[in-house]
Amino acid sequence: MLHNVLAAAPAMVLCLLLQGVVVAICLRRYARFRRNVKSQDLLWVDVLLLITVMLLTLLCNFAQRAIWAALFMFLGEFSDFTTALYHSAVNFITLGYGDIVMSRQWRMLGPIEAANGILMFGVSTSVMTAAVMDVIKYHHAQLQQE
Repeated sequence: MLHNVLAAAPAMVLCLLLQGVVVAICLRRYARFRRNVKSQDLLWVDVLLLITVMLLTLLCNFAQRAIWAALFMFLGEFSDFTTALYHSAVNFITLGYGDIVMSRQWRMLGPIEAANGILMFGVSTSVMTAAVMDVIKYHHAQLQQE
């Protein structure tokens, strides 16, 4: 069990760092863009902001699955990256098909990746929720001024 945690630690740290960077970029860019177009009350602005946040967080989650797949390849669990990425995606999003099972030695990496994936999707969801709440607050404030 300990060797699984030690092997997973670099992937978890990389995922946390990547998620932190993407969250910071999303929130900073979002705030800057919102400030620059404050006087414009256009639907496309809200849509563009929300789509950008969603795409960046989804791309970040995809990159995290690729990090885990690379770990599985490094450990010799899979002979091709496509299978490793598929297995990683099934673990990361907690789908758990069970059609591909890792060796007994590294099997605990699946639940560890699943726990990491739940956390990362939770953070992504909170960023998207913050963006949606900001749009609602912005338009509520606009209605109060009328």
